[in-house]
Amino acid sequence: MTQLDDRPVTTADTDPEIDPATAWFAAFEDALTARDVDRAAGQFAATSFWRDLIAFSWNLTTVENPDGVADLLTHTLDRVDPRGFRLTEPADTADGVTTAWFEFETSVGRGRGLVRVVDEDGPKAWTFLTTLYELKGHEEPKGVRRPMGAVHGATKERVTWLEKRQAEDAALGVDTQPYVLVVGGGQGGIALGARLRQLGVPALVIDKHPRPGDQWRNRYKSLCLHDPVWYDHLPYLKFPDNWPVFAPKDKVGDWLEFYTRVMEVPYWSNTVATSASYDEGTGEWTVHLEREGKPLVLKPTHLVMATGMSGKANVPTYPGADVFQGEQHHSSQHPGPDAYADKKVVVIGSNNSAFDICGALWESGADVTMVQRSSTHIVKSDTLMDIGLGDLYSERALENGVTTEKADLIFASLPYKIMHEFQIPLYDKMRERDKDFYDRMAAAGFDLDWGDDGSGLFMKYLRRGSGYYIDVGAAELVANGDVKLAHGQVDHLTETSVVLADGTELPADLVVYATGYGSMNGWAADLISQEVADRVGKVWGLGSDTTKDPGPWEGEQRNMWKPTQQENLWFHGGNLHQSRHYSLYLALQLKARHVGIDTPVHRLQEVHHLG
Repeated sequence: MTQLDDRPVTTADTDPEIDPATAWFAAFEDALTARDVDRAAGQFAATSFWRDLIAFSWNLTTVENPDGVADLLTHTLDRVDPRGFRLTEPADTADGVTTAWFEFETSVGRGRGLVRVVDEDGPKAWTFLTTLYELKGHEEPKGVRRPMGAVHGATKERVTWLEKRQAEDAALGVDTQPYVLVVGGGQGGIALGARLRQLGVPALVIDKHPRPGDQWRNRYKSLCLHDPVWYDHLPYLKFPDNWPVFAPKDKVGDWLEFYTRVMEVPYWSNTVATSASYDEGTGEWTVHLEREGKPLVLKPTHLVMATGMSGKANVPTYPGADVFQGEQHHSSQHPGPDAYADKKVVVIGSNNSAFDICGALWESGADVTMVQRSSTHIVKSDTLMDIGLGDLYSERALENGVTTEKADLIFASLPYKIMHEFQIPLYDKMRERDKDFYDRMAAAGFDLDWGDDGSGLFMKYLRRGSGYYIDVGAAELVANGDVKLAHGQVDHLTETSVVLADGTELPADLVVYATGYGSMNGWAADLISQEVADRVGKVWGLGSDTTKDPGPWEGEQRNMWKPTQQENLWFHGGNLHQSRHYSLYLALQLKARHVGIDTPVHRLQEVHHLG
């Protein structure tokens, strides 16, 4: 049961004895009110984690243990003035851990979060999530603040909704400048554009394609979402209840176009940003565009790169590529299988795109060989949905009261430092359930892995964004030999073949480079300068010191959804879940700056790797 009024949950609401979470909040808030940093930090367990999403730090940051808590509070407590902590539903205790949902206020906004309390000579916080969800005086126009829409009465000066929208569109970029320019109009840019629209931040989303959703429509025809519908909702407007669990690409494209219109996202299609530069004196960007082939200059204050989680396509340059007589392209440019029936196709790579493309080509009658250059983690889709996501994003979760919003916060409340410890047992279960499948893949010669520490897909995604495949059927083609399998690095191409380092020669009419993508700061290098890209550093990863995620430990995903070392430059992207959830915090950071709220950033992202 959810607490509906403003009073705290008390002992009368829960148990005759004070639950550990209520006792913990009483002690913690008392220490905060007294500005006793040491006493407040002492309310945390010796091994503990406080993840703050902009509420205290105006940053996405995780601090560890009482010393980290003391550092965060020393730099933020007086300004934030946190108060009014209250449970929003009764706490739950299981296996020695008490979990509680709560809300609170700061000097400028309202927040919510999730705490896990353990007994360590009294109740102590083990994990503590604080998030800001709205700014005081700048709340979104929803619920009781819903706009009227119509102006009743009779007036000769009436301006209709359509006329207002047309006038706004005509003025944008001519008489008015966007405060925020979002480069990239896929799901990430559209979600952020919708958030900014609701918050009243003048913003513009631009994209090179003719229509919103073309980013999906133009991909190979077998592409569909590998994540389930409950994981993929956009802000404000959920998919209908009869939406398919795994939406095909063209259906996703149509939804994005519809969403852009319904949410009134200012959106320019057929628009390419060609260069950008920042003036530290004026605090604004100069961005040169080509809109439908015509040059245009915009002067936004903030620039958001929403070009996807992935950066520029990694297209290898192999010796002999210039003499190869067949066709070559990166997986991002693959048009689909129709033109390649009866052709010999070599796909370089063994992750998501490689498997999807191999499967579609085989269905169309192509002779397909996959080249596996390094080990790949594979998890079967139905198993992942059940074991990996079922408790958070499923009909089962909804029946248990776990809404998408709750699921997002539960997932966010697990510190990245220990998330792998929660993931390893789940992937052990998946490996056992599908043992026969993995045995057949190994017998076919496929090189499998489960991540450096056995933590599976989610940690691979968060750490490196590559190295895995959610199997929706194509892996069976490799297991039974319908798609041929080769191993090793490519040495060179001839006029008619791909030659591997061990001398294996693979005849080819088409070579598909399913070779992944670079860091997102590659887009910044192209648009702004290599100097700015290096100033920002690598985008994505945690510093886990695992494969393709070099240390040191950074605690959060590098440069995503938070301030960077380049003033007024931001990165936004990820999967649909991340685009939905983290767009809120990015939008609130931009709104606060737009209305002049002081936003001192605690522990600005350091740069350890350039790309």
